[in-house]
Amino acid sequence: MQSLIKKYLNWKAVIAAVLFLVVQVACDLYLPTVTVSIVDKGIVHDDLPFIWQQGIKMLVVTLVGLLGAAGNIYFASTQSQGMGKKIRLAIYRKVIDFSNQNLDHFGEASLITRATNDVVQIQNLMINVLRMMIMSPLMLIGAIILAFIQSPKLTSTFVVALALLAIVIVLIMKYAVPKFKSLQRQTDSINLIFREGLTGVRVIRAFNRDPYEQNRFDKANRRYAKTGIQAYTLAALMFPIMTFILNITNIGIVSLGSFLIAHYELQVGNLVAFMTYSTMILFSFMMLAMLFVFVPRAEVSAQRIDHVLDTKNTVRDPKQATVIPKDRPASLTFDHVDLRYKSGQKPVLNNIDFSAEAGQTVAIIGDTGSGKSSIVNLISRLYDPVNGNVLLDGIPVNQLPQSTLHQRFAITMQKAVLFTGNIRSNMKFGNEHATDDQIWDALKVAQAADFVKRAGGLDAKVAQNGDNFSGGQKQRLSIARTVLKPADVYIFDDSFSALDFATDAKVRENLYRDPRIQRAVTVIVAQRVSTIMDADLILVLHHGQIVGKGNHKELMKNNKFYRSIYNSQIKKGAAK
Repeated sequence: MQSLIKKYLNWKAVIAAVLFLVVQVACDLYLPTVTVSIVDKGIVHDDLPFIWQQGIKMLVVTLVGLLGAAGNIYFASTQSQGMGKKIRLAIYRKVIDFSNQNLDHFGEASLITRATNDVVQIQNLMINVLRMMIMSPLMLIGAIILAFIQSPKLTSTFVVALALLAIVIVLIMKYAVPKFKSLQRQTDSINLIFREGLTGVRVIRAFNRDPYEQNRFDKANRRYAKTGIQAYTLAALMFPIMTFILNITNIGIVSLGSFLIAHYELQVGNLVAFMTYSTMILFSFMMLAMLFVFVPRAEVSAQRIDHVLDTKNTVRDPKQATVIPKDRPASLTFDHVDLRYKSGQKPVLNNIDFSAEAGQTVAIIGDTGSGKSSIVNLISRLYDPVNGNVLLDGIPVNQLPQSTLHQRFAITMQKAVLFTGNIRSNMKFGNEHATDDQIWDALKVAQAADFVKRAGGLDAKVAQNGDNFSGGQKQRLSIARTVLKPADVYIFDDSFSALDFATDAKVRENLYRDPRIQRAVTVIVAQRVSTIMDADLILVLHHGQIVGKGNHKELMKNNKFYRSIYNSQIKKGAAK
């Protein structure tokens, strides 16, 4: 919590908020002394002009206090919201730079919760700190001193009351804090289930698993509700207990005050002022107690946010970056590369070794889970290998700044990703300086120009996740975006899977003819043999190892794994 406060608060604004608050508290503490004068001098002596004079003074002091409160609220609000904005931005920037290993460690649902719910908890705490947490001790100390000045004997009634209140708060928070920590963890669980339900709603309905998913969410929701009831019940117990103690205290003050007045040891005005100060003292204590409801949740949230911000990226830029010469031709090399996602885990890639030059196409095929996408992840450096090197244009990718590396390759992912906006804005993710003519050329290469024209051209709307387009259309738009970007390596990670055979063949033919592709290395990951038959180099993967390497003719002649895949697809397809 302290690190977030030091880093993201504007201390000048905080000082201004505190100064305005001091003005407000000073005015609130001064008003009862004016009341004493009105009662003991004005009312007792029937001095109406004096009453009017003191009344005007009270009005002026009240207005000054209101100005102090307004200034404090303004600075407290702007700082709490500003701090939340800065933290959310810091989390987003951190997460955007995370490697896949970092993302896997936290999970998407947890990161969303930390950037939303946890930040709100920090915001709520900060506005209460700049209001109540600072106001309460100032008012508490000031009221105790002024109450003692009014009547030292009556002040003794607070000693027992304050001791009891402190004991109550400590005992309740001892049991409430663990509940609030558990509540934050269970928020992650609910978000995860809810997110899976939304993204997988079609699958859930297709397999008639609605009751199962509803029951799963209901269980998580019940656990959350049960924990929340326990936590807030414990916190809420403070208020009736404190109210009971306060009422007993007031009875004691009135009883003792009446006795002192009867014996001429205390004036009526002093008792009225003392009652006001006693209310301030007990109200301050209640405000402090209420803050204990915010502090545990905010502390847990701060720890979760710090965990994200303090996490070191497993993929980092080199201390001394290497520059790729401008005239160096494109190339891609895997030099005996091994990869495992977690230490101690079985390698997902073992001794991957191949090389490709500009104008060549490398195709990767293999059974499910053989490591095809893992090779793509290594090229884009979402992971670092445990052994060996991945070289781009003759330079190990871990010696290049990530920004330079990302400029050098373009990728169409296994799952086509489109962003809310229009066709033009999505295409410019590949090249922000692209002209409309260049966009249309890329769309023609991807066989997407016709349906884009029918949809309304480059200004056609793209819904969230591109849901207003079919799977094949989204893949073609993603391919066009990739082609639009100038790069040394073009990667197509199973990005032809939703295309029919005829469209697949046309897109690949256009790609091979495109001058940008001809100057670069092309990597195609595919399940279909027909998609990769024309590649210069085909890698056959099995259990994370290369079990075949060569072109189509060579593999058909020498590799049983490739022949098996070919026969299962081509011959059976022809027979049908």
